[in-house]
Amino acid sequence: MPLSDALVRNAKPRERRYKLFDETGLFLIVTPQGGKWWRVRYRWEGREQTLSLGTYPAVGLKRARLGRDEILEQLMKGINPSEARKAEDLGALRETFEGQARQWHESRAPRWSSVHASRILHDLERDVFPWIGKASISTLTAPQIKPVLARIRDRGAIESAHRILQNIGQVFRYAIAGGHAERNPAADLKGWLPIPARTHFAALTDPKAIGALLRAIEGYQGTFPVRCALRLAPRLMVRPGELRQAEWSEFDLDAAEWRIPAGKMKMRQEHIVPLARQCVAILEELQPLTHCGRYLFPSVRGRNRPMSENTINGALRALGYGPDVMTGHGFRSLASTRLNEMGWPPDVIERQLAHAERNAVRAAYNRALYLPERKKMMQSWADYLDGLASSAEVTALWRGQVHG
Repeated sequence: MPLSDALVRNAKPRERRYKLFDETGLFLIVTPQGGKWWRVRYRWEGREQTLSLGTYPAVGLKRARLGRDEILEQLMKGINPSEARKAEDLGALRETFEGQARQWHESRAPRWSSVHASRILHDLERDVFPWIGKASISTLTAPQIKPVLARIRDRGAIESAHRILQNIGQVFRYAIAGGHAERNPAADLKGWLPIPARTHFAALTDPKAIGALLRAIEGYQGTFPVRCALRLAPRLMVRPGELRQAEWSEFDLDAAEWRIPAGKMKMRQEHIVPLARQCVAILEELQPLTHCGRYLFPSVRGRNRPMSENTINGALRALGYGPDVMTGHGFRSLASTRLNEMGWPPDVIERQLAHAERNAVRAAYNRALYLPERKKMMQSWADYLDGLASSAEVTALWRGQVHG
């Protein structure tokens, strides 16, 4: 017997879910919680398949039958309704802001470091997609985007709001190039956000204060891998993301080198970090504990992922160093300031910091540029830090000795 509107409307929940059948494969599932789901059953290449047609009362009996008839018509034309549904859903997704944003991200990610690519996608998934992700990119307007930015602004993340606005604008330019949008409404919001205050990563530069910090690190009472990371941070001069994602396969302790793959570097070039004797000793001590896994500093949540980006800063806070005094990134500023004051050649320092090369000709040199000089500098720097930690007077190797 075919279903009627009254029968569907008055169907009551039971202890277990049950089905009410209409004609030609259409049926209604009634759940113990009172939900009513339309389904249609059909056969494709000898196999039984089922498709959803929505829920009652949003989809009434008449509309459910129309949906069933469309599926039967597809079957008569030799079309698999399930595959057609997937293609339709994918096509609809492509026209949304989220769909275009994910395509934009996928096309740009090969040019970025893995850390940068992950951060951009994380920002979009957390701060943008929940509010405008499902909206059609061709109809989005500046007033719809403004509340997204306002939420970020109101939590005090002004720089993040500016960065996300820039990324939204890039998504629209990508969509315009692909014929999915006609204009970029993000451009209408230029100047609306407050200008972020210029801040610098907090870092100690006074030798006595540096020595006190190094002694505090030696007394760190947290986990051993984090203690090793803290001890290496001032001696390696790498970015916090590069340190926490370090993998054992990248290290050659016999050659005293760490080769960071291009995909992990901000400038997308392989970077060689010479390892001072002190760094090799720290790594050899850590090796028996974490070498069985991928990362030097695995997450407490599992060895297949690195420690979190907040671990080093959290350890510094535990040692009594607030964010206005010292940060994980501040170790780079600390080293740069002191090495420049000691008279080391700026080019050698900048190359070790893996900063962008503004001169296109010089940028074409191979990744090992200044490597002999950098090896001398890194060993001298580690020796200097040891002296500060022991409160000894230290005379660092200076500029005139670099090429000797």
